[in-house]
Amino acid sequence: MENIITRDKDTETYELGKYAKSFGLSLAITNLISALLVVLKEIQEDSVLAWMKAATGHHWVTHGVLNLILFLFFGWLLARPNEGKGVTINPGFLVLSIVTSLIANVLIIAGFYAF
Repeated sequence: MENIITRDKDTETYELGKYAKSFGLSLAITNLISALLVVLKEIQEDSVLAWMKAATGHHWVTHGVLNLILFLFFGWLLARPNEGKGVTINPGFLVLSIVTSLIANVLIIAGFYAF
């Protein structure tokens, strides 16, 4: 199993493992898709919301299942580039991506319901 964070004792540098990077980016991507799905469900109640209710008995259960599938898919996909070493991304940019997606998620959902 790959370490999440490795440390080079000589240079005092740290490197995130491929799964930490890939699933971190997956979190950011899935988070934005989830916010858009909330809006889509509300706009398309007769089709999307009805289908999601019918699929699992409750639209939030279907929403959660779709989020989990997307998270795992994107995490797996992003771990594959660079001959299996995963995506190349600066840890600071990864954190910024996650935080930005969380803020965008709140703004998308709150903005939709506010207007």
